Amino acid sequence: MTLQKLKEVVWLQVFIIYTRYLIGGAFVFASLIKIKGKRFTSEGTENPINSAWHFFETMYQSGLYWQFLGIGQFIAGGLLMTQYYAKLGAVAFFPIILNVFVITISYYFAYTPVITGGMLLATVLLLIWEWDTLKVLFNLSPADLPKKKRLENDSVWVIAGVVTFLFTAIYRIMYDAYNIFLWGGVCILLGMIGLFIGLKRHNKRKRTN
Repeated sequence: MTLQKLKEVVWLQVFIIYTRYLIGGAFVFASLIKIKGKRFTSEGTENPINSAWHFFETMYQSGLYWQFLGIGQFIAGGLLMTQYYAKLGAVAFFPIILNVFVITISYYFAYTPVITGGMLLATVLLLIWEWDTLKVLFNLSPADLPKKKRLENDSVWVIAGVVTFLFTAIYRIMYDAYNIFLWGGVCILLGMIGLFIGLKRHNKRKRTN
């Protein structure tokens, strides 16, 4: 089955949409603490110089670079969550998450490389999903994409993504100490509302066509 045929499968479109929300939201959530100039962890220089915590403390002490990292994560994650600019978001997201993954396997992070590795693989999947147009970057002709409106292209996902992005950003700006269940619960609720409306609109279009 070709990529264009796969992209017509509804459940795959939903999976891609929520993969963008998930990894994009994680980046936006983590970025604000850096942009605000706060520490990622309270542990630091008291740890050995070859430890992960000492590494984070060194980046934090750099000041501008620490905030620059946060801004990069914020932009890449936000672009993914909008869905409308998800293609650009995936391209921006890839080098950042690749860097994060290499960091987590360079130091002892327990099971963290499993999470960062999963995010890296998810980003590769998003890039493959967009291969029909991204291959122009490799001097290959872009595919002549069909004009039919897919579930993935419904504006409801843009609205749901922007609302979730704004909630995440405002919540993290207001609170350094966070309740992961509150944030996660609201994000899941917004995602479920988007899913309900998106599928309902998609089924309505199918009946009228």
